[in-house]
Amino acid sequence: MAAVKSSSLLLLFFVFFAVIAPTIRANIAEYDDYWKEREEEAKKAALEAFHPTPQEVNDHFNLHVEDELTGSNGTRRSLRVNKGPCKATNPIDRCWRCRPNWASQRKRLADCVLGFGRNTVGGKYGKYYFVTDPSDNDMVNPKKGTLRHAVIQPRPLWIVFARSMIIRLNQELIMTSDKTIDGRGVNVHIAYGAGITIQFVKNVIIHGLHIHDIVSGSGGLIRDSVNHFGYRSRSDGDGISIYGSSHVWIDHNSMSNCKDGLIDAIEGSTAITISNNHFTKHNEVMLFGASDSNSADEIMQITVAFNHFGRGLIQRMPRCRWGFFHVVNNDYTHWNMYAIGGSAHPTIISQGNRYTAPHLVDPKHDAKQVTKRDYAMESEWKKWTWRSEGDLMRNGAFFVPSGNPSKRMPYSRLDMIKAKPGTYVSRLTRFSGALTCRRGGPC
Repeated sequence: MAAVKSSSLLLLFFVFFAVIAPTIRANIAEYDDYWKEREEEAKKAALEAFHPTPQEVNDHFNLHVEDELTGSNGTRRSLRVNKGPCKATNPIDRCWRCRPNWASQRKRLADCVLGFGRNTVGGKYGKYYFVTDPSDNDMVNPKKGTLRHAVIQPRPLWIVFARSMIIRLNQELIMTSDKTIDGRGVNVHIAYGAGITIQFVKNVIIHGLHIHDIVSGSGGLIRDSVNHFGYRSRSDGDGISIYGSSHVWIDHNSMSNCKDGLIDAIEGSTAITISNNHFTKHNEVMLFGASDSNSADEIMQITVAFNHFGRGLIQRMPRCRWGFFHVVNNDYTHWNMYAIGGSAHPTIISQGNRYTAPHLVDPKHDAKQVTKRDYAMESEWKKWTWRSEGDLMRNGAFFVPSGNPSKRMPYSRLDMIKAKPGTYVSRLTRFSGALTCRRGGPC
């Protein structure tokens, strides 16, 4: 049965791209042969990244969390007696943070991702590129040493920063495949300009940045690779936009106050993990799937883990369409409308999160409910699989589940291993956001 469903999803994906996708331009004003080839390569990568039994990925993730907190592996036992300044409190961080030589072994980070993005390697197999210049003045011929020059290179690169800096992007930063942007050890802000665009590529890691006060780019001629530039229309103003891409990991960033979304993933993007981030001061936080009519997003698989959804947030943490979404061990301390929403029958598995509902301000607008479903009658959305397992509800918060609770998912033999309950969340998310790392000591 699982094989039949997988084949149907792949058929839907191919039909979508054959019939509808050629009409989509996604801020690309000149959809030339270069972009057509880049799109085709991205489609193939996304199909290869799609996991036909997503619950196995959840179980793999849950196993790591369980080992981390119960001491069923040797590394966790050593953590319990650690009296130093470093106290990595979740399995992703435990993989690298407490090593004093992290700066000389930066690429170890690529071995630490869990969840649907677990095969993301970024620029692990490339050389280091040092950003020395915060300027962003030439969109067509970017200056060597700038972030824009780094991300368009055709080879894998691990991009680091020579010093702390504020980078105001004059236009959206269009990345190529096999790149890591690593802000550890310095204080790097992407702010007061355009955001980061991950479009029709694979293997991208964004780590350790402050991304805030992002505005729309006006558009124009922008170089998107060493051998190509073209005309782009106005960008949306997302902090990070993931479009038709796969194997993406967004980890330990502090994000706030962008014109559109903080993180949007659309157009069949898949194999994504969003972890250890701190989100504040924003309305529409995360959008996964842009349209109820776009069945290409059926292959979307995203893990949202160990994040802190903090002050000044309103909604979309995330808002989902079509795909499969594992929301696990996050701390929701603020929302104004709802926390998790969706339409177009997404599957949402909420495990071990802590939901703290807002205090009632307007009797006509009680936002205690965690969930919100759009564009469907109750008779329809009751069939959608939305599950809450081990979540901690505070201040009257409540999650409205749906779907058949006894319906068998394609579980692996590790069915009973679950993420830790919501009571552990403050510990698991304690160090969310961009970290203060210093060379020669734990991060």
